[in-house]
Amino acid sequence: MYNILICDDEQDIVNALKIYLANPDYHLLEAHTGQEALDALERKDIHLVLLDIMMPEMDGITALAKLRQVSNVPVILLTAKSEDTDKILGLNVGADDYITKPFNPVEVAARVRSQLRRYFQLGGGALRPEALTLGTIQMDDREKTVAVDGDPVALTPTEYDILKLLLEHPGQVFSPREIYRKVWKDAPFGSENTVAVHIRHLREKIEIDPAEPRYLKVVWGQGYKLEKGMRA
Repeated sequence: MYNILICDDEQDIVNALKIYLANPDYHLLEAHTGQEALDALERKDIHLVLLDIMMPEMDGITALAKLRQVSNVPVILLTAKSEDTDKILGLNVGADDYITKPFNPVEVAARVRSQLRRYFQLGGGALRPEALTLGTIQMDDREKTVAVDGDPVALTPTEYDILKLLLEHPGQVFSPREIYRKVWKDAPFGSENTVAVHIRHLREKIEIDPAEPRYLKVVWGQGYKLEKGMRA
């Protein structure tokens, strides 16, 4: 399943693109300003962005420049025929392609397929696997199950989401504020104690000795991580 973000301030255009890109392999998300697009990219794994140039609050070129600081996800600009200068600027900033309004539905679908194929064949991206494994921890994200040493472990939805985040980024340290923002999808005010409680409960469920954890480590003053390179 590919997550495709459509960003345009005109809802009619977003709705039309959703019709053109209706495909069981695509999960279509929408945003209406450049900032909303950047926020969506922080919250989710996005595999391609359709980005309008002319938008309020933050235009597409500014959003693209900020996006390219953190991601190489394919970006197709949505442009008007009169925006030739902006097309060139967008390509220079890091856009992969552009589509001119009014759209040809066949062209839209073909360009999206082309960019996705190129991105994944060249190794620029990878779909998240349904199964995540580290050492003796096994997570089946399709079934929403977790096992440790072959034994099923009952996690709350929040504990599951924290573990999934850490499993997807083994060895990476996440601060309590980052964990809260990504898992709770909310501003991380007073998040340290809340996250610490969930981490403690998670340790009690996945560690043989929570006081001497082999997986879920604290990096003092920085946050938490799952120890990279653990073996079964």
